[in-house]
Amino acid sequence: MELTHNQFRILNALHLESGLTQREVSARTGLGLATVNGAMRECAELGLVEDGRPTPAGLAALRPHAVDNAVILAAGLSSRFAPISYERPKGLLKVRGEVLIERQIKQLKEVGITNIIVVVGYKKESFYYLEDQFGVDVVVNREYAERNNNSSLMLVRELLGNTYICSSDNYFTENPFDSHVWKACYSAEYSEGPTGEWCLETGAHGRITGVRVGGSDAWYMLGPAYFDRAFSARFREILESEYDLPQTRDKLWEDLYAEHLPELDMRIRKFAPGVINEFDSLDELRGFDPLFLENLDSEIFDNIVAVLGCDKSEIRDVYPLKQGLTNLSCHFATDDGEWVYRHPGVGTELIVNREAEHEALQTARLLGLDSTFVFENPRRGWKVSKFVTDAKNLDSHDDTQLARAMQMARELHESGAAVGRSFSFYEEGKGYERAILDRGRIDVPDYWEMEAWATELNGLLVADGGAPVLCHNDFFGLNFLVSRDGHVDLIDWEYAGMSDYANDFGTFCVCEQLSEEEMARALAHYFGRTPTDAEWRHNLGQVGMAGWCWYAWALLKEAEGEDVGEWSHIYYRYGKTYLKKALELYKTSGE
Repeated sequence: MELTHNQFRILNALHLESGLTQREVSARTGLGLATVNGAMRECAELGLVEDGRPTPAGLAALRPHAVDNAVILAAGLSSRFAPISYERPKGLLKVRGEVLIERQIKQLKEVGITNIIVVVGYKKESFYYLEDQFGVDVVVNREYAERNNNSSLMLVRELLGNTYICSSDNYFTENPFDSHVWKACYSAEYSEGPTGEWCLETGAHGRITGVRVGGSDAWYMLGPAYFDRAFSARFREILESEYDLPQTRDKLWEDLYAEHLPELDMRIRKFAPGVINEFDSLDELRGFDPLFLENLDSEIFDNIVAVLGCDKSEIRDVYPLKQGLTNLSCHFATDDGEWVYRHPGVGTELIVNREAEHEALQTARLLGLDSTFVFENPRRGWKVSKFVTDAKNLDSHDDTQLARAMQMARELHESGAAVGRSFSFYEEGKGYERAILDRGRIDVPDYWEMEAWATELNGLLVADGGAPVLCHNDFFGLNFLVSRDGHVDLIDWEYAGMSDYANDFGTFCVCEQLSEEEMARALAHYFGRTPTDAEWRHNLGQVGMAGWCWYAWALLKEAEGEDVGEWSHIYYRYGKTYLKKALELYKTSGE
């Protein structure tokens, strides 16, 4: 038989502790005494309760509501928790003396839920110990970086039944789990005043009828959800039918739920403030656990303390700035100012020569080209820099800023500094080409014509002579910081190396999409005079080489399944236009 909500609550209370008085049942369930009296009478008349205890029929009626298992989602990057998340996933942080995910597993087991699945992705190996220590099952999500948490539920969709869906990084001051649950539900807390969380609208018997992002004086989603078997069956159908749609990749499973509300019966489960805790920032976590940082075992925070001479307790206002292949960067503040911590990305050591970067940074600091640099550990790749408040990137179409960028390039090239790394557009482009051919063919109709031009032009550029000089090799607007007082810093020296002086000009013109008139002005700023014909064709040649090189890179990225968007065409257009034009200028000069 199907139990009403009140019948379920009475039976469940007596199942957990037989022989309760009606007053005690009222206290356990939160139902009024009159409601308890009526529901107890109904259960007795149906043969579900006798002498304050569930009968065999009552236990049978309760059985469909027994929780089968729990899925703990632990695959995400937790990027908002940088830099701590660079070292360990958020679910493995120790808060008030307990590891978050371990505390949650223990709370599930306290109510008899022993079938627990943990879906991992980022730093997955960090979670493997849970299998032996707590008897959970670990499932690896290989798509954690490309998709949102819908991919984790897709992996375990066949296991969904009467299932708790949990997040590994929550802290519950009271155990929110039950061994039996009436229907699908989502935990919620009340916000007095405005909130940016997912706010809920409810109808009869607490059924969720609307979900909206942001609201005021509203109940909002927070903490674990519970799927009953009917919810799981329909949600699985929706997930399977929409999973491969491009627009699904970035959706939370909650997005899919909200889009199919009429089909998915889910109730609100209300909690008192402070029971469910979800930490969106380090400062928020420290508000809950003031000794968190002092007790944190973190090499990153030890590095910061050692370089700046501050106390851990000073570190605040931590938030991520950039997360990519070569850089994982975050902002933080101390009593002495604002700073940036750069942590090396996975595989960085294979593409970045840190010793060369360190030498270039020292030179840039001495020349005043990068006043943000404080300290770098060339062996480990981490770096501390000053944060420039309200900085803007260089506007290359502003002639004053264009002139400053070219002057900085000239100062760098004439510094006489040398590093143990070299860079050539031609060698770099040929490397990308080989990598594409390892995967198949290059089917672009005019690629090989461009490659032939690049090979011929490279020989002419090398024949021009001139010793290699220290170049930035990632010289374009996004790597310039313009402060409020107009001071300009050139940052991100990972690719610095010994190169043809015109390499920086080539990269700048292509990435900033300069017109030929702007290129001429830029070179005049660089030399402090009108360039000679030989200087013009040489620099124009490196514009073509830069375009071809980065076009080959774009083709490789696309062969690997990535979409570089409009940049593929930008690189192609500059490559084809200026390879050809420079070759014509060289041939004309030789007549």
